Amino acid sequence: MYNYKKWIVAKDEENHSISLILNRPDRMNVFDLESLDELVDLCERIDNDPSIWVVIVSGEGTHFSAGMDTDILKQITDVSEDDFRSNMRHMQECFDRFERLKKPTIAKIKGFCMGAGFMFSLCCDFRIASEKSVFCMPLVKLGLTVLMGTQRITRLTGIQRAKEIVLLAEKFNSEKALEYGLINRVVPPDQLDDAVKKLAEKFLRLAPRTIGITKQVIGQGAFLPIRDSEDLEIDLQASILDSADLREAMTSYLESKKPTFTGY
Repeated sequence: MYNYKKWIVAKDEENHSISLILNRPDRMNVFDLESLDELVDLCERIDNDPSIWVVIVSGEGTHFSAGMDTDILKQITDVSEDDFRSNMRHMQECFDRFERLKKPTIAKIKGFCMGAGFMFSLCCDFRIASEKSVFCMPLVKLGLTVLMGTQRITRLTGIQRAKEIVLLAEKFNSEKALEYGLINRVVPPDQLDDAVKKLAEKFLRLAPRTIGITKQVIGQGAFLPIRDSEDLEIDLQASILDSADLREAMTSYLESKKPTFTGY
């Protein structure tokens, strides 16, 4: 059972998916410390559950997430420098842990996707947004720099566009987010659920453990010298040579038949 105060968790056994829904609709799904800590706990459980092959994240109600709770922002800045460093590192590590999930992740974005909510979406492998979504990084207006991984913006958009987004702190729409490479797809609001479902279903036809190591190859290898990234590829592939799904994938592909995977 999944019993969390700040997240609604819905597991779809048939489709091997799990939906994590940030459940603070009265506050436009802003993050607080409890929701971040619960997210880390969820990550541990998901990575240790071979029946989960894909993760979908969204916000309850009208918005994806409007950012970080302003009460938290006030608390973390009204402390000593040492405490500030410790508090912020803890918060950053929560998003880092989610980004390291071995399962593919999909952000289903509607309404506001701002601040920490925006950064959380960038921790996902795929992002599908409603045409009505609104994006923004307003931190400089609060006197703060981006504190939850500025590089996630820069590595997708390039330095010049990252400066435009972060330094101007202006709202922008889904089409601009798509143009800047921040999301994968834009759909009408009434097609958002179906678009996310269809993307998630694609992973039913792929070996889960292979997807997991390939996600690591891409995510970690991008920051390594080529020789080191090639070593990583070999090491990770070697780690699943005993996988029944690897053999099933190879056989079904060569014999042109539909594979049946188990997650092992």
